[in-house]
Amino acid sequence: MTTDTRDAVTESPDTGTGPVIVLKRRTIDTVFISLGALAAAVLLVAGGLLTWGANFSDDYVRGELSSQNITFPPAEALEAEGRTDLLPWAGQAVETGSAAEAYASFIDGHLGEMTYAELGGPERAARAAVAEAEESGASEAELAALQEEAAAITAERDTMFKGETLRGLLLTAYAWGTVGQIAGYAAIGAFIAAGLMVVLVLLGIRHHHKEVVTEG
Repeated sequence: MTTDTRDAVTESPDTGTGPVIVLKRRTIDTVFISLGALAAAVLLVAGGLLTWGANFSDDYVRGELSSQNITFPPAEALEAEGRTDLLPWAGQAVETGSAAEAYASFIDGHLGEMTYAELGGPERAARAAVAEAEESGASEAELAALQEEAAAITAERDTMFKGETLRGLLLTAYAWGTVGQIAGYAAIGAFIAAGLMVVLVLLGIRHHHKEVVTEG
């Protein structure tokens, strides 16, 4: 068997079992250069798409939150409620995913222990009590008290519904903002990888050219 610095040669023993297989170094270089160029192109396209996705997510979240005109209370109000964890956001408008998550936490602190769905039972019971009192001819004072109790439960349930809905929307905005942030980091990684592949391809082309000159 003979070995050349430029070629990889594999010879079968002289037994008639097969022909000599010759694989030239410049052929290997050409294959790797082509694969590297393809990989760089794919990474560049992926980086561009990820960048578009990150920008779209950021614009969507900012646009949706800006339309709500939500602003954090001033620092004095937050301190009075014991929400010192939200002081960095004091007085700021909610326009980013991280701000949306923080304000969702602020809303959660104002919601009651019972959820909107859980208050459905007490509300129905209070209304049934009012209807029963009307049918049984209860006194005006007793009927007024039952009606006031039912109205209070209904008002609390409406408040819970609005609070839970807004909190859900804010957390959705936070999720989209997080996805956009991850896409942005992935785009940076794709562009860095594409740059490395371009460097490797250029080095491969240089080496391939030296091999051709040497063989010439």
